[in-house]
Amino acid sequence: MGLFSFFKKSDKLGQENTIDSKDLLQNIKVENTNNNRDVVTKLSYHPDWEVPQEQKYIFNFLANELEPLKPNQLSLSSISIEEDKRSKKWQVRAFFRSSLPQAIELGEIELFIMDKNDELVASKTFDFAALGTIPAESARPWVFDFEKSTIKVDKVPEDGWKIAFNLVSLRGHQLELDPSWEKQLPAAQKEELANIVKTLPKLGETEVNFTGLQAKLADNGNLNVSIFIRNGHNKAINLEQLPLEIIDATGKQIAKGSFKMDPILTVQPNSTKPWTFIFPAELVDAKDADLSRWTARVTQ
Repeated sequence: MGLFSFFKKSDKLGQENTIDSKDLLQNIKVENTNNNRDVVTKLSYHPDWEVPQEQKYIFNFLANELEPLKPNQLSLSSISIEEDKRSKKWQVRAFFRSSLPQAIELGEIELFIMDKNDELVASKTFDFAALGTIPAESARPWVFDFEKSTIKVDKVPEDGWKIAFNLVSLRGHQLELDPSWEKQLPAAQKEELANIVKTLPKLGETEVNFTGLQAKLADNGNLNVSIFIRNGHNKAINLEQLPLEIIDATGKQIAKGSFKMDPILTVQPNSTKPWTFIFPAELVDAKDADLSRWTARVTQ
């Protein structure tokens, strides 16, 4: 399978990304163990491999350099990246490790390549079924191919990069409530908001979307609008200033204003946060407004 030519005597271990197995294996029962003990993972080869003796020395040397894990953890230990000169794809060498007391089989998992500044430089979903059954407390070497279309930069990252699990995508898109909303809303309304979020269209991985939730004209002429701020990024977004306009069902602009967020409004990765904006009466043109359907738009 051409795997062994990628691992070289000069290879060294790099950064490690370790997670609690419960973050990934939500449907697998994890045995309770002494969480304070160190687990030394043993080198494990795919059953289909016939590993040359010289390559075994390289794998054993690298595996002996791995730090122990705590029980019930999963880890990706970075080794090196080689760029294919013709296709420009990255061949990323790493150990996938498990300190679980039982063997596991996995499905699709999105992985990131992060540079030394924790900036995303590549992302791809892999079917971990290809790795086969991972024995208890083991380390399996693997090469993860990132095609050019999955890479976001022009050059292979410098030392300090790492391959990592995308836990944000694993947990799914979630409702995020500001502490003030969390405190004031009854449980039934929180559940209702969470259910609405589940029905909204899926976001692109770099998409930020503003979706109308509720609009009410107050007796004093103010327009109160509650909006879902939806963040499809794998990182949090911070909103300091937000210019908004409200368009009613007929296409008429009924309000326009700019809101200074103090403190800054943060929306966590892969999350939707509801927020209420109050347009003062002098910024509202509500004559013949049709709020049976309306849209919130960010203006330039």
